[in-house]
Amino acid sequence: MKVTVIGAGAIGGNLAAKLSTAGHDVQVADARAAEATDAVQGRDVIILATPFGVAGQLAGLFALVPAKTVVIDTANYYPHLNGQIEAVDNGAVDSVWNAEQLGRPVVKAWNAALAETQRTRGVPAGTPGRLALPVAADSVEARRVAMQLVDDTGFDPYDAGTLADSWRQQPNSPAYCTELTLDELPAALAAADRAKDAAIRDSVPQRFAALGANPTLDDIVEMNRAAHR
Repeated sequence: MKVTVIGAGAIGGNLAAKLSTAGHDVQVADARAAEATDAVQGRDVIILATPFGVAGQLAGLFALVPAKTVVIDTANYYPHLNGQIEAVDNGAVDSVWNAEQLGRPVVKAWNAALAETQRTRGVPAGTPGRLALPVAADSVEARRVAMQLVDDTGFDPYDAGTLADSWRQQPNSPAYCTELTLDELPAALAAADRAKDAAIRDSVPQRFAALGANPTLDDIVEMNRAAHR
C-alpha cells in the first residue's frame, strides 16, 4: 500500500520503518511543512502520528484528500501535555473529537502501545506470546485495512469496534500500554472505566517520577498494569 506518515517523532518513525520493511511504499511528512500537501495525494493510507489536538490545524489539508483514503489516528490525550480540552474533559471520546476537528472519519490504532514497545517487541504472526493492539473504526473496510497494517508492524490486531468504543483503549485504561496478548486484550477492554482511567491518566506524572531517573520499558509497563490491580 501507499502510506504517508505525518509526524516524524518516535511513533511516526517506528511506523514508517516497520511498514517500509514490510514492503509498503512509505512517505514521511512534517505536519507543518508545505511538502505535506503533496505527501497526502494519491495515497491509500495516511497515519497521523502527531500530538493530540493538532488535527484541527490539518483540516484544510485533509479537505483535499479523497474520501476513500484511510486515515489512522495514533494520538492520545494527556491534559498535562496537550492542555485542557473542555469537550474531552466533559465526556467526548478522544478519537471522535479528533475526527470532528479533522473533518473526516478516522481509525484508532497503535495508540495503545508505548513507542519502545512498538520499536522492539513486534514479532512475526504466529509467534507465541505475540502482543496485540486494538483497532477501532466506524468503517468496516477502514478497520480491516488498519488491522492488516498493525499485523505488518508485528502485532496481532484486535477488532475493538466503532470509534465511539475507542475510549476503552485510551489513556490509561487496562488495555493501554500494558502489553497484552490477543487472549488477554478483550477482557482488558471490557474492564475499562472512564472515570477511573482518567484519574489514573492524570496521575501519570507523579507515578512516572516515582520510577526514578532511568526506568526501563518493563518498569513502565508494570506501572501501567499495577494501576489496575
